[in-house]
Amino acid sequence: MGGTGRSSSDGGTAEGAGRDAAYAMFAADVASRGLGIELVEAAGGAAVARMRVTGAMVNGHAIAHGGFVFLLADTAFALACNSHGPATVAAGGEISFVRPAHEGDLLTAHATERTRYGRSGIYDVTVTRDDGAVVAEFRGRSRTLPPTAG
Repeated sequence: MGGTGRSSSDGGTAEGAGRDAAYAMFAADVASRGLGIELVEAAGGAAVARMRVTGAMVNGHAIAHGGFVFLLADTAFALACNSHGPATVAAGGEISFVRPAHEGDLLTAHATERTRYGRSGIYDVTVTRDDGAVVAEFRGRSRTLPPTAG
């Protein structure tokens, strides 16, 4: 799959506007795009992003550095929590590394909203290799920013 997976069929709905906000946020995300992360899909509190592990992402043990795996999971989390529309940021996140990834592996992060309450939310992200093996589990806590004046 290439591109962004974006559809404009329901841009006039609240869900469509939220999805548009997630896509706009990703378009401005120089860090994630600079590492080759692709937005596959984002809507309704869920998102999928993927990244190929390059030689520059491998640590001294010849496995993907955990910081890059975290960054992929965090990007999918950000896309999911911003898919509702209002600007939302991370309040915290943690990751458990389950198995290694290696240079050349295609990693896919599937983010799912667990709950939203007031301006807060909890999201789970599973990162898998292209063979389907789970590489990491991430949990993020979000906070929706208050509207800005003007």
